[in-house]
Amino acid sequence: MEFSWNEENGHIIRQKREEEEEETDKAKEDSLLIAERIRELVEDDKNLEEKREIKKLDTQPVKANRDIFNEKGNHSKDENVDPHLRLCNGCSYEIEDGLSVSAFGFIWHSQCLCCLYCHKPIALNERKFHRLCYKEHRRPNCYICSKKIPSTKEGIKYHKHPFWEEKYCPSHDDDGTAKCCSCERLQAYETEYVMLADNRWLCLECKETAVMDTDECQSLHFEIREFFKGLNMKVEKAIPLLLVGKEVLNQAEEENANGVVTRGICLSEEEMVTRVPGEPNKQLVVMAREESQRVVRNYKVIAILILNGLPRLLTGYILAHEMMHAYLRLKGYRNLDTVLEEGICQVLGHMWLESQRCPNINAASSSSSRTSPSDTTSKIGDQSDFEKKLVEFCINQIETDESPVYGNGFKKVNEMMLSNDYNIKDTLKGIAIASKTLLYQQVGK
Repeated sequence: MEFSWNEENGHIIRQKREEEEEETDKAKEDSLLIAERIRELVEDDKNLEEKREIKKLDTQPVKANRDIFNEKGNHSKDENVDPHLRLCNGCSYEIEDGLSVSAFGFIWHSQCLCCLYCHKPIALNERKFHRLCYKEHRRPNCYICSKKIPSTKEGIKYHKHPFWEEKYCPSHDDDGTAKCCSCERLQAYETEYVMLADNRWLCLECKETAVMDTDECQSLHFEIREFFKGLNMKVEKAIPLLLVGKEVLNQAEEENANGVVTRGICLSEEEMVTRVPGEPNKQLVVMAREESQRVVRNYKVIAILILNGLPRLLTGYILAHEMMHAYLRLKGYRNLDTVLEEGICQVLGHMWLESQRCPNINAASSSSSRTSPSDTTSKIGDQSDFEKKLVEFCINQIETDESPVYGNGFKKVNEMMLSNDYNIKDTLKGIAIASKTLLYQQVGK
């Protein structure tokens, strides 16, 4: 009879073990779901309710082995089940001797309850992750000083460049940290920036292709003229090009009402010319007063000035922009709306940058005449990884510009280009008509 009772009791124990194994598997799945939920909550620093939930989980106390046994013993309805038979939620092995802990509603070997970040055991006085690990992963490093971005009463606040996406302490905006005048990146510690003669900073990556003087820019000048020629917009007259320092452009910056730092200028002047009927080739510099003579206006482009020390890609974009101003002057486009004129010039600069990004696709994709890419393809093929990123940066600067003149102008003219199937000549006609309409509206007021 004793043998029979042991056999029956053993069957009950095995049945209970199977039930506990099923409960353990379910508990393990729930534990993994909870752990994954915690990771999601920690990563989301903006949701207040989730942060409160994390805090609530963080404050969940750990329990000693004896407390677990007491709780389980009080709730056990079957006195024949061994109350000390427990499985670790981490390794699924039986907890026999030694200290165990309770977390997330389950019991663990002390060495199996590990930090969610470093995966090392957590001490009894800690919770689901080490305090230092929590701080390290919750607070990003500043890319400038390499330190943890400090927290404030409002939480962790950092600045991030909209394109480069590098996070840094807000204090670096005002503490004298050098900023590249080309790519706009702040100088990280243990990196070198160079200062130009006019006190502008330049990072070493931008310095690699910087165009420093007029002689170095001549090949780029020729390339831009060929680009215009490929768009059926040949600039007939030779235009002097000069690379100058910032001090030469200071006056233009002071007079600039658009709130944009000047990096290029197209200098032109209006001439009053008298034409004599019957002698179309003869021009008199002095204005005649006879009724048989007609006074007309001509624009003369004196020179294009470009800020020196900028990388080739940025210099080319500025030159394409100013060359479009020169083209408009030489072709007699007068009294254009400022927003629309700057917009078409931005569009041309954007097109040239796109030609540098896509060697097999010409900027004037819908034009009947296209630029031969043979000369520029080799330059594009030699671009470094940084130059490829710099092209995208310059394009992004144009497309995301929110300024009322340059940014708004680009968006308006770009829509006009789209409606005209990217035909520049038709777009220029539309700009001229729209400018006259706006002028009449202003006069009417």
